[in-house]
Amino acid sequence: MQQTFLNEFKKRGYFNQCTDESGLDDLMSKSKVKAYIGFDCTAPSLHVGSLMQIMSLRLLQKYGHQPIVLLGGGTTLIGDPSGKDETRKMLDKKEIEKNIKSIESIFKIFLRTKNSKTKPIFVNNYSWLNKLNYINFLREIGRHFTINKMLTFDSVKLRLEREQSLSYMEFNYMMLQAYDFYELNNRHNCFLQIGGSDQWGNIVNGTDLIKRKNHKQGYGLTTPLITTSNGAKMGKTEKGAIWLNKKMLTPYDYWQFWRNTNDKDVVKFLNLFTDLDTNEIIKLQYANHDINKMKILLANEATAMLHGQKETKESELTANKTFKEKSIGASLPIVKVKKNLLVNGINIIELVMLTTLSNSKSEVRRMIQNNGLKINNIVVGSETDLINQENFDKDNNMKVSHGKKQHVIVKII
Repeated sequence: MQQTFLNEFKKRGYFNQCTDESGLDDLMSKSKVKAYIGFDCTAPSLHVGSLMQIMSLRLLQKYGHQPIVLLGGGTTLIGDPSGKDETRKMLDKKEIEKNIKSIESIFKIFLRTKNSKTKPIFVNNYSWLNKLNYINFLREIGRHFTINKMLTFDSVKLRLEREQSLSYMEFNYMMLQAYDFYELNNRHNCFLQIGGSDQWGNIVNGTDLIKRKNHKQGYGLTTPLITTSNGAKMGKTEKGAIWLNKKMLTPYDYWQFWRNTNDKDVVKFLNLFTDLDTNEIIKLQYANHDINKMKILLANEATAMLHGQKETKESELTANKTFKEKSIGASLPIVKVKKNLLVNGINIIELVMLTTLSNSKSEVRRMIQNNGLKINNIVVGSETDLINQENFDKDNNMKVSHGKKQHVIVKII
């Protein structure tokens, strides 16, 4: 059987629901389609939680289809209530526009841009939402939505069941997202929307609107919510989000995130977040390979896709030096301190607070009490210890570590 987009979409674990699976598979087998995914622009970068959506767009290109990346300059002004317990922070137009430019540069790394038939089409829904006349919108679009149905969608129902406030502004979000699909169908002949499982209701609204207004068949396809084997939401760690922007997270930290994948998640993540052939992954799974080698393969493949081969090799080399040779790796995060801070010595707690290893002094004290804090691989014995120039090497570097996996270079300038 010939491999199709939906075949591989399922094999890799991307598939959750589809409005008409056989109809969509038939359409995509016979013709090249345009499909879109929408992204909120609430930050200067997307994080790993959005990576499966990006990989879905990448897979579309592989089969000759054209992805449309909708950057929600309009809807971000309102905020998607899906999966949220409270109203999102309101951003102004300038901040959103700045975020859009930054996020767009990330897509240009993951998606191929040279082939005119498959290169991504970037759209900002502010361009049409900003022009809507409220009365006309209610007459032309609002009449196709019933409150009865809107109250059944999870994004609304869960907030109401928890007795958490849901503003009328947020309640309108699902109509605007449906309108986006309708607009893209008109402007770009787009027939497919892909989104996370929490977007199912919004996507179905869009297909219904296209059917009512344009008398055409639109399709919706959702991906599952990805959690780690311990139940944690993908992309979030104790230290914050795993950003896809080098300015917000170093290539080494990104590499290390994948290297630290739980044993139970390695095969799943190789399918979801790399371009490795699914049959090759199956062979690896049953060949009794060293799980650590598979984790390194995952880290290398995922990091190379975003940061390139050079940064990937440097990250792996740094990890080897840091963990095997107990030395200072070149790609570790660097914190710079002025020489005058060390003249009389600086308290160990104050020093650690200058790094990214902790957000509170009480946490640093716990690290020390549990023998988890090290300076140049030597356990810190007391919270009253002073750090001075003698702790630094000839290159003015010193390694500060918490446990086995968190390391920072402190450098004198």
